[in-house]
Amino acid sequence: MSAPSAIGRSLPRLDGGEKVSGLTRFAADLRLPGMLHCRLVLSPHAHARIVGIDGKAAAAVPGVIGVFGGRDLPLRHQDPTDRNRCPLALERVLFAGHPVAAVVAESEALAEDAAALVTVEYEELPAAIDPEEAMRPEAPRVREPGEGGSGEEALAMHGAGGGAQAVTSLTTPNVVSTVQYSRGDVARGLAEAEVVVERRYRTPMVHQGYLEPRAAVASVDAMGQLCVWTSTQALFHTRSEVAEALGLPEHRVRVVATPLGGGFGGKFVLLEPLAAALAVALRRPVAVVLTRTEEFLATTPAPQSVIEVTTGARRDGTLTALRARVIFDAGAFAGAPVSIACLMLGGYYRVPHLDIRGYEVLTHKPGNGAYRAPGAVQATFAIESQMDEVARAIGMDPLELRLLNAVQEGDAMPNGRPWPRIGLRECLLRLKEVRAGHGTASAPGGGRGRRGTGIAVGGWMGGIEPASAVCRLDRDGTLTIVVGTVDMSGTSTTFAQIAAEAAGVPVEDVAVINADTEAAPYAGASGGSKITYTVGAAVERAAREARRQILAIAAAHLEAAVEDLELVDRRVRVRGVPDRGVAIAELAKLSMQFGARYEPVLGRGSTATIARAPAFAAHLAEVEVDAETGHARVTRHLVVQDVGRALNPAAIEGQIQGAVAQGVGWALLERMVYDGEGQLLTATLMDYALPQSDQVPPVEIALVEVPSEAGPFGAKGVGEPPIVAAPAAIANAIADATGCRLRELPITSEALYRALAAAAG
Repeated sequence: MSAPSAIGRSLPRLDGGEKVSGLTRFAADLRLPGMLHCRLVLSPHAHARIVGIDGKAAAAVPGVIGVFGGRDLPLRHQDPTDRNRCPLALERVLFAGHPVAAVVAESEALAEDAAALVTVEYEELPAAIDPEEAMRPEAPRVREPGEGGSGEEALAMHGAGGGAQAVTSLTTPNVVSTVQYSRGDVARGLAEAEVVVERRYRTPMVHQGYLEPRAAVASVDAMGQLCVWTSTQALFHTRSEVAEALGLPEHRVRVVATPLGGGFGGKFVLLEPLAAALAVALRRPVAVVLTRTEEFLATTPAPQSVIEVTTGARRDGTLTALRARVIFDAGAFAGAPVSIACLMLGGYYRVPHLDIRGYEVLTHKPGNGAYRAPGAVQATFAIESQMDEVARAIGMDPLELRLLNAVQEGDAMPNGRPWPRIGLRECLLRLKEVRAGHGTASAPGGGRGRRGTGIAVGGWMGGIEPASAVCRLDRDGTLTIVVGTVDMSGTSTTFAQIAAEAAGVPVEDVAVINADTEAAPYAGASGGSKITYTVGAAVERAAREARRQILAIAAAHLEAAVEDLELVDRRVRVRGVPDRGVAIAELAKLSMQFGARYEPVLGRGSTATIARAPAFAAHLAEVEVDAETGHARVTRHLVVQDVGRALNPAAIEGQIQGAVAQGVGWALLERMVYDGEGQLLTATLMDYALPQSDQVPPVEIALVEVPSEAGPFGAKGVGEPPIVAAPAAIANAIADATGCRLRELPITSEALYRALAAAAG
């Protein structure tokens, strides 16, 4: 009998048993002979000049091996605008939490005690904290004149890179990049509108909230070969950055990606150049592991945003114009996802007249990083709140308004390019069906408990990056897939399914190896919802090539034409003659023995697609609000998502459930709060509120399949899309329940209570 199809089956993760049993070892668990431990000295000031560093007292502590300032590290061409090239501050500190010195000792406790003895003399300087204030010409400068750096490469790896023209109307020292999308005549479009809605939205800086703090361990062997073990999402990018920072050829740097305890886009490169430089300087292994407070103070959270939107519409619901100003607070290092935010803000709906301008602003706060659909969550909160306000203003069902205006294949994106085949409309139609079959009632009237329903849509363009994979036939007839990815979300399980389907073998006969940089074929970073789409396609090609080689060996062995052969039940046989066949294991042995006449089977597959496969999701949230306290609780959450092809439905559903949990955090709880002096007030898990299990609602999921042309078996990326619209749907449900529209996230109990009290008079 032929093997059942591996595609569409809900399979458990290959690494699931190891993780739930506690056997997985993460980067911080690594112990090497003679390993040293590093503790960082962080700046207490948001902006200051470093006058001097005195590490004598720390260095005198027995067991302390070294105290390093930025100038003491063996790094090449340190660039203060790039933390990968300059892991310790040089002349100036740019945010509270900026690493200034590194203390290395025989134990973690010794390093921590000695770090407290390091004294740093600072000359405190004025700081730019609020992004809008930082845009003023007279604001304190974050960069010195002549300093560059854009962060565009990291954005591109997340699928959140450029594609827009620059704005020339505003250039001040802290505005490091601008974007503009425009078409038509916005003034004319607003004049034609019968309803104009003009609003302002704000979202906070948010931490990715991964379980495992950042960690990196580096070691140099006797021949000068550098090895870095790290909790990174980007294997080859990390190698390139470490090699560049230390001035080494890449073949002298080996990077091993340890199992990842969560990343969500935040774990690219940060600690690795520092750990590598310390190991090179001391010729001993060095571990750099952050504490939870250091995670909040010194890493790369999602950026704060301010978005102003003006929308024009006719009474029949037709949109006429959209004008927006989008400001992203990049922190001290450039790389905020302004371009993709502007693209998504104006990309969901057909609008004839459009002008969107985006500004990336530097402030004296930690440099920003990616967090699951970077930029799209902030933009979608704004545009989807705006669509609900338009619907209310014209008295139209919010879902019908979206269906009327939703873009389809061929419609123009803000950048002028046509949308490829997308499933936005299909998701909305499916949501309409589900909503019709499930009564939803709003109760904005009297009583303590008020219930409301909100919808929102959101999408993600999908990442693109070249990728390759190898498929090897082993002696026992099984297949081994070798890839250079970091399995952050169960992608290796999906690779096994893809390979099994393409090769025609049972999925149980496929093993997947996530190799290090010395053994792996190239793959891009695990981020941007592109790994299944790009690397999965390479795996499919590699498995098909392995199958071709297996059939070629079988054809010679059976003296039959390849086109007459079929692969059934782990055997290659002649069609119509089931007794005339040979086991795959036997064919493997014929190519792996002394004097064998057949070449070993080794399939290789590569992809370099530049065609994106955008994916959309539609959300429906139900909330209950306690009118006396302002406490909002999500009671139900439905997600309808276009996945292209559901290769592993269970894995996809897990991604969607996790996205809704994070959406609850965005909507109701999470924010990194800075005071006017740039001091973080939420630097512990006692102060930074993450969703607890009883705050996450039951999640209902409906999958829509609008296949992509380039993805394996039609699949699209599924990780980013389900987070994008979740906060907006919850915010819209709260507005429906209370009649109060809050335009700043998170919608805390205090903020909602004040809004309700103000509405009551």
